[in-house]
Amino acid sequence: MRVVDTTRTRPLPPEPEPAKRGLAARVSLGRVFAPVPSEFLLIASTALILTGFGLVMVLSATSATSEDAGGGPYDAVIKQGVFAVIGIPLMFLASRMPLRFWKRMAWPALIGATVFQLLVFTPLGITNDGNQNWIRIAGLQAQPSEFLKVTLAIWLGYILYRKRTLLADWRHVFIPAVPVGIAVIGTVMAGHDLGTAIILVLIMLAGLFFSGVKLRVFLLPLLLFAGGVAYFAISSPDRMRRYMSFLSNDCLADYYGDCYQPLHGIWGLAGGGVFGVGLGNSKEKYSWLPAAANDYIFAIVGEELGLIGCIVVLMLFAIFAVGAFHIVRKTDDPFVRIAAGAITVWIIGQALLNIGVVLRLLPVFGVPLPFLSQGGTSLMSVLIACGVLLSFARTIPPKARSAASPSQRGTITR
Repeated sequence: MRVVDTTRTRPLPPEPEPAKRGLAARVSLGRVFAPVPSEFLLIASTALILTGFGLVMVLSATSATSEDAGGGPYDAVIKQGVFAVIGIPLMFLASRMPLRFWKRMAWPALIGATVFQLLVFTPLGITNDGNQNWIRIAGLQAQPSEFLKVTLAIWLGYILYRKRTLLADWRHVFIPAVPVGIAVIGTVMAGHDLGTAIILVLIMLAGLFFSGVKLRVFLLPLLLFAGGVAYFAISSPDRMRRYMSFLSNDCLADYYGDCYQPLHGIWGLAGGGVFGVGLGNSKEKYSWLPAAANDYIFAIVGEELGLIGCIVVLMLFAIFAVGAFHIVRKTDDPFVRIAAGAITVWIIGQALLNIGVVLRLLPVFGVPLPFLSQGGTSLMSVLIACGVLLSFARTIPPKARSAASPSQRGTITR
């Protein structure tokens, strides 16, 4: 009798479906909790710390005046906190987006932000201190131009990335970057907001710089934008009056005029000394210093927390800059380098401009201090920009991340 060995021809049983699903779930979970580069941690931690610190300072700067106006002492910080609660999850959601998402969203996002900005010229628009750059919807006030900053940076990165092999020709540098940039900035200047327009100019110049265009091609846009800013500054009598008061050697003579706010900002900083008068003990916030919770919140920081508090704020911005510029240096993607460089110059440049105004090293521009100043749309746009940087940080090549051994640290190339 012949015996057939059926074990050799018997097919293997199929793998159970639940095992496949379990494996897929473990892989997906592993990607979520995969190690992130140090740049991710630097940017995320400083953004969260500055946001929390800003909420504390907004509460301190507004509690007295808000209660005096008939509201509650926590009204302003609650509104700011709502935007922080929305903005922080948006930041981490944006950090999970792949590069192809940002490239696809470059044009739609810029067009949408520009249309949103044009709402200031509709019945929804309101005027504040001579600038028509805000809208009011359902009792909430928003500044649409804040979203132009992040969308313009991403759009510039995408356009210059697509033309990276043609940037030696000035025509490809200018078109469509310069015409579109002028149109976007024009929507802001139509509302007489020179401060925001200057920030947008910085973003455009940073994008061109990090794209690697030749200096002779870069100089013409620089001169063009500088001339435009100078023209709009000189053409406005109100701006010229403020700039002349800034250049005046005897600011006390114009105490009740354009020097009132800068003087009280300096006095607030001087009154804080080294260690400050204590959190919540500011005197300038009692209606002496205009815009104490907005453009001049750094003066309240100096008064209540002293020189130490100001140094801590500057160090946090410096740490943020280190993490962001490491992305620019280590990435091998031109889109990431250009967009990350433009976002970093925007946030750090705006912080330096704001602090320079408070220290009376610069004339009043009317730009908020990122993360700290009161303003929901400003905070949300900065947090979304941080999310874009975090998304870029995830794309840094592993070989470009911090080396494990000292012998490898000198061999990292961009």
